[in-house]
Amino acid sequence: MLGVIGADNVDELFNKQIPESARFDAELNLPKGLSEQEVTTLLEKMAAENRSLKELVCFLGAGIYDHYVPAVVESVISKPEFVTTYTPYQAEASQGLLQSIYEYQSLVCDLTGMEVSNASLYDGGTAVSEAALMASSVTGRTKVLVSQAVHPNYRAVLRTYLFGRGIEITETNYKNGVTDVEAIKDKLDEQTACVIVQYPNFFGCIESLADIADAAHAVGALLVVSADPIALGLIKPPGRFGADIVVGEAQALGLPPSFGGPLLGIFACRKEHVWKMPGRLVGATVDADGRRAYTLTLQAREQHIRREKATSNICTNQALAALAATVYLSAMGADGLRHTAELCFHKAHYAQSQLINKTECEAPWSTPFFKEFVVRLSKSAAETNEKLLRRGILGGLDLGRYYPELEGHMLLCVTEKRTREEIDRLLEAFAEL
Repeated sequence: MLGVIGADNVDELFNKQIPESARFDAELNLPKGLSEQEVTTLLEKMAAENRSLKELVCFLGAGIYDHYVPAVVESVISKPEFVTTYTPYQAEASQGLLQSIYEYQSLVCDLTGMEVSNASLYDGGTAVSEAALMASSVTGRTKVLVSQAVHPNYRAVLRTYLFGRGIEITETNYKNGVTDVEAIKDKLDEQTACVIVQYPNFFGCIESLADIADAAHAVGALLVVSADPIALGLIKPPGRFGADIVVGEAQALGLPPSFGGPLLGIFACRKEHVWKMPGRLVGATVDADGRRAYTLTLQAREQHIRREKATSNICTNQALAALAATVYLSAMGADGLRHTAELCFHKAHYAQSQLINKTECEAPWSTPFFKEFVVRLSKSAAETNEKLLRRGILGGLDLGRYYPELEGHMLLCVTEKRTREEIDRLLEAFAEL
């Protein structure tokens, strides 16, 4: 290659292009190379510094949850036929992969009460942001209202996503742990594209979706709901309250916390808006012999046309993570999902009542909650978590990091995996603290 280019050596190749003032001519201060065995030993030693949920009792949630994953999930997603996470782009993608995505979409529609689902997005945060863009495209409006009771990270992604697009983001206050409906009504106008709320919200409290939907629809705005899929096994789906777009984080459906990923973004909407929905869809049809077949449909919205004309520049989906969710929901069934949700609900309420009655913790509000709840502490949340960690307990989220007015408050999560003994350990630790 050097001969074709006309350079005698690599140094000559680079020296022709890089001015002398920009060249680095010293020796790199790098450690001596290691053998494969030495590298393995080093990495194992570094990994051992982490403390996983096998060693700690987890009461931390806030978007990523420690739910039980049935063994069949890993068994299926480990099969060579499925193990690639690459997104199908071509219509000739394998029927097995296409069918798995179609089943995922069908399950998401059942779960959310919506009519159409896409093949998934990156995570809950990007799903919220894509929903805001879609709502603006559908309505032709340039104002988005988002509740402060929506996950702070989702709102941060939303601000990044919409930057420079001419869309105004307005955050509305929460009151008694839930979105202040009156504050939403005050800010709604003829330029509002959508109202974004979470269900249950970031504090674990259950929003009054019907009131918010009525307020949004009265001015022609859409309602976007970010829902917890586990909670939907017990509480009414957003589609029953008139939601127009339902999104969410589906990590709880068969994906372990894994130090923060991979995640899985749910995205579903009403059929009338399907042409504006981001991402890809898999549809069911028949082949030349009349047999049931699956194919990519409505593809010409991102990668096949000019980017500036696209409804979204999301050109991928979390295929392997979506398969995990599909296997999880299929294995659990409606009864299993409801039972899991009931366990979360009752165990969380047991933990909250015991903390309030037997320790110095206080409940800042009385709104109904699902599996997460907020407590006011007598000490700082950071100090409390540090002491809990010494007892082998991963405590809740320090809410002061995101909400200055909630300094000294902690968001605790209790899933179906937590036993009564583990909850009582938490109570004992709080009592001692």
